[in-house]
Amino acid sequence: MIGLDTDVVVRYLVQDEPDQSAVATTVIEQLTESDPGYLSLVTVIEIYWVLRRAYRVDPERCVELLQGLLDSRELRVDRAATVRAALSASRGVDLADAVIVELGRAAGCEYTVTFDQRAARVGGMQLLGAHTDG
Repeated sequence: MIGLDTDVVVRYLVQDEPDQSAVATTVIEQLTESDPGYLSLVTVIEIYWVLRRAYRVDPERCVELLQGLLDSRELRVDRAATVRAALSASRGVDLADAVIVELGRAAGCEYTVTFDQRAARVGGMQLLGAHTDG
């Protein structure tokens, strides 16, 4: 098994830089179910972020691309069940916030508190006011 960094996966997905995209494609297409590539949770979050911010890929398409990576027999994704749950919950919210909630749930948290109003839209997040009672 080999680890795959964000830039390798992004080059494979977007095919925008001819030389690097060709190398990334060769590496990824040589992966097999018995000799897979590995995507860490950080890499998955970075892939989503880069696609959204740098390439302006719409959120639904980002979810489709990440689900494709999760479904690939040639890839092992760190905390795949958590990523799948976060992708399901991420409609209209940031994937990183959805992952934070899912990791909290997996750790036994009743909910996750935040000051971020956008993050508070994720089920399982609870918005704190500027002045809390603790």
